[in-house]
Amino acid sequence: NLSEAADTILLQRLLDVVNNSQGRKTIPELDASNAGTVLRFLTAFLALRPGKWVLTGSDRMKQRPVGVLGDALKSLGADIEYLAKPGYPPLLINGHGLSGSEVTIDTSISSQFITALLLIAPYLKDGLLLRSKGNAVSQPYTDMTIRLMQSFGARVKKGIKSINIKPGVYALKEYNVESDWSSAAFWYEAAVFAGEVDLELLGLHRESLQGDSILPEIYKNFGIQTQFTDRGVRLTHSPNRIDGFYYDFTNYPDIAQAVIATCAGLGIRGHFEGVQTLQIKETDRLRAMKREIEKLGIGISLSGERDVIHTLDINPTRASFPDGLTFESYGDHRTAMTLAPFAFKTGSLTILNPDVVVKSYPKFWDHLKSTGFEIQ
Repeated sequence: NLSEAADTILLQRLLDVVNNSQGRKTIPELDASNAGTVLRFLTAFLALRPGKWVLTGSDRMKQRPVGVLGDALKSLGADIEYLAKPGYPPLLINGHGLSGSEVTIDTSISSQFITALLLIAPYLKDGLLLRSKGNAVSQPYTDMTIRLMQSFGARVKKGIKSINIKPGVYALKEYNVESDWSSAAFWYEAAVFAGEVDLELLGLHRESLQGDSILPEIYKNFGIQTQFTDRGVRLTHSPNRIDGFYYDFTNYPDIAQAVIATCAGLGIRGHFEGVQTLQIKETDRLRAMKREIEKLGIGISLSGERDVIHTLDINPTRASFPDGLTFESYGDHRTAMTLAPFAFKTGSLTILNPDVVVKSYPKFWDHLKSTGFEIQ
């Protein structure tokens, strides 16, 4: 059940380039495009892999920080140089064995920095003691990484503020990848707007490694009932009127946009905390959502400190849903998919640059068509 998402295909292709680059006299340039996961995981992988590499990405990627990970790797003995702005891609990586065995890293920016270090940790000579500081974000992704590593034979023990990984190797075996709960968020949103719904989503399980499997619990508040079947989940709708919704998305940033849009479409107040990491995704998702949802006459306020936004509030009192509205996707897959279900409210709408969904959900528009949407 390997994903057909562009990020997955890109990572496979770049790993093939790495594997075929041994003995080259020139320095291979690896372009991670707009895939933050790919760039961050490769930063750690290449630091340990013999050879020289230039790792770069899109213009937006060059604005997304990687310094916390790069500096952590350098403290373990990695040879990494920032070729432009310190702490940001592009990177020149001179890969070799790493000598360190302990590192402390700020976990308040991205869980992908932790995952990148964890994935290579068994191949460090003395393993790794990883200590964390700061308020951890997206913690379920770290837990998922640990459980996956353990399923492939890694010896990992998690403490309150530390993770200990013993030296070793991964054992190859067959593995069936779960379907993506994060992508299911847009179907939950659509199910709310549809009113009447009987929809089955395949490959989703109650006992999931994914933190975003919290969706059934969240969407109970909006009247969506989730029945787990042998094939996946079945969604039905029992109307449930609530006056407001309040949630901390520190651990679930990838589903925050869908829930924000759900509140806006229902015309209820919403208060969302722990959304700061949405600023450093493929676009600044907080400001993107504010700009687009305000086209519906719905007030959105952002608040924080030192240019870091921590909370988003919805005031829907002036909401209207004009037919034929045009939404911008800002080059961001989740923004495009979040805005699409508003077609239930407006009658029709236009999404600019719709192909951005290939990053995580290439068949999204086809699947919408299969449920009765008309798409041109």
